[in-house]
Amino acid sequence: MRTAYRVETVRAAEAELMSRLPQDALMHRAAAGLAAACVSLLGRGRVYGARVVLLVGSGDNGGDALYAGARLARRGAGVTAVLLGSRAHEGGLGALRAAGGRVAEDDPFEPLAAADLVLDGITGIGGRGGLRPDAVPVARAARGSDAVVVAVDLPSGVDADTGQVAGEALRADATVTFGAYKPGLLIDPAREYAGALRLVDIGLADHLPSVAELEALQHEDVAGLLPVPGAESDKYRRGVVGVVAGSARYPGAAVLAVSGALRGGAGAVRYVGPAGDAVIARFPETLVHAGPPRKAGRVQAWVVGPGLGDGPGAEEVLASDVPVLVDADGLRDLPVSVVRGRTAPTLLTPHAGEAAALLGVSREEVEAGRLAAVRELAERFGATVLLKGSTTLVAAPGGPGGSVEGEVRETAGAAVRVNPTGTSWLATAGSGDVLSGLAGSLLAAGLPALDAGSVAAYLHGLAARRASGGAPVTATEVAEALPGAWRDVTS
Repeated sequence: MRTAYRVETVRAAEAELMSRLPQDALMHRAAAGLAAACVSLLGRGRVYGARVVLLVGSGDNGGDALYAGARLARRGAGVTAVLLGSRAHEGGLGALRAAGGRVAEDDPFEPLAAADLVLDGITGIGGRGGLRPDAVPVARAARGSDAVVVAVDLPSGVDADTGQVAGEALRADATVTFGAYKPGLLIDPAREYAGALRLVDIGLADHLPSVAELEALQHEDVAGLLPVPGAESDKYRRGVVGVVAGSARYPGAAVLAVSGALRGGAGAVRYVGPAGDAVIARFPETLVHAGPPRKAGRVQAWVVGPGLGDGPGAEEVLASDVPVLVDADGLRDLPVSVVRGRTAPTLLTPHAGEAAALLGVSREEVEAGRLAAVRELAERFGATVLLKGSTTLVAAPGGPGGSVEGEVRETAGAAVRVNPTGTSWLATAGSGDVLSGLAGSLLAAGLPALDAGSVAAYLHGLAARRASGGAPVTATEVAEALPGAWRDVTS
């Protein structure tokens, strides 16, 4: 599992480790890893004679850049430092000059125009807001050059804790981060500025908390969570998921939700609603009932919402004593008191627009602060929330803090899961319906809401990659690729 920690957590771990090490030892470790990454990016045979430009701010990552630049200069690279802060790290600057590097005294743009590689050490992980005005033209020149841009720990101008980009930032081709991932490297919009990620081990692992602020599942984690039927299993022991979806106007939503549910590990799927004929025509193995849900038969979890249109909402299903996933039209006018009063788990799966409506803020505010929004929703509703989008986040309730009407604010809660799979082609009609059915099936199979949402998002994204291959893909194709994604994870 890939884990990420907030700045204050990382700094506390660094302080504890530095108290046991010689001065600047940690910076030298970081610089050694950074230089090695630059050698890899340039190609070992291309370091000698390569033109490297260091953009150096006043913080410690400016010192990291200077020490890494000294190492590259000793290998024959031509290294020039552009000093953008009020001061530069004295030891790093001295090391660079001793290794044959130089400082651009007059025109910072001349070395950038001919650079092969640029190290972005302008702003450290403690930076807030975008780049300072004096750094903006230099950053633009770096990005406009033909050089490979490598961010030191974090792209300058992005928020390490939230992933927000409040002003202008320098987009990197790769980011070399030290000791631990930071949440902003894994969450959009900042994630798009980070490029390829590389983690340098500087010895922090034993000094970090056992519970991270952000987690990203990997194949091995997902494989360990997937339900596997035993020798004595039958369709009922494996779980039955009920799907309340579709309408006369949107029968396809019911079909797609059922398609995801059938491939999610539960033993059977009950469909309840007006699109029964369309569901049976496509999936004859489905158990169909006209409704209402309370008369459809026993289930271990419900999915409600996709394609309901203006029909009845999620109230009847929410009154049940089994886990419930609420999506799409089921989220409309969702009563906070009803959700908070449930004793069984609830999983809400809004996209940014639906999340904005639930929070009483603009969609733009949710998209700019996805981590804050998903935490606030989880706390406000007392439910697990899967916030869909370019970065899918899953948060469980339980952290301190409450809600403030009309305002998204950050709360320091339990670990949030960020999904590392997917493709931009997944932004297609009906894909969310497939995801809802898949997650609901995992709930019925016995997974806790946080795991069900995280595993469903992972498989859904993996299936989209498989089905797409870099080309447009439909929701039906994503559903059909789910068994292959499941096999990829477990093989």
